Amino acid sequence: MTKEPKIDRQREHQANERTFLAWLRTSIALIGFGFAIARFGLFLRQLHLALTQQEYQADSLFNSENLGVSLVVFGITMVAFAAWRYNQVLWQIEQGNYRPSPLSIWVITAVVMILGTLSIPLILSRTKLPSPSPAPTRSHTNCPFISRN
Repeated sequence: MTKEPKIDRQREHQANERTFLAWLRTSIALIGFGFAIARFGLFLRQLHLALTQQEYQADSLFNSENLGVSLVVFGITMVAFAAWRYNQVLWQIEQGNYRPSPLSIWVITAVVMILGTLSIPLILSRTKLPSPSPAPTRSHTNCPFISRN
């Protein structure tokens, strides 16, 4: 009879570790996704500059760099929260009084929904690329590799 509670506790600890690893994978995905969004925004800005020879005038608040940085910060915060929650559940399992926390699920769901909603204007504003401007003609008079004979 003494083996049964020990096995149950072991399963609970393993489930806690799997939950922590799921939080960690989600955090890594958010960080990677945020990095990709921020870099893609820089790519689009450079593409706009190359095609139109004009700086892109981005909205100061709703731009891909801010959204990407927000996702990275949220992913880092989520890693810290996951470690804290893992430790909290570990001690609750050891004391035999585990209590689930639905508040954390609702908070993280709300933050992801807000960040996702903020990405909609970015998606809609990038639907049309500017038409390329004609390349300026260059004179070969100053080129040292062309002979002038």
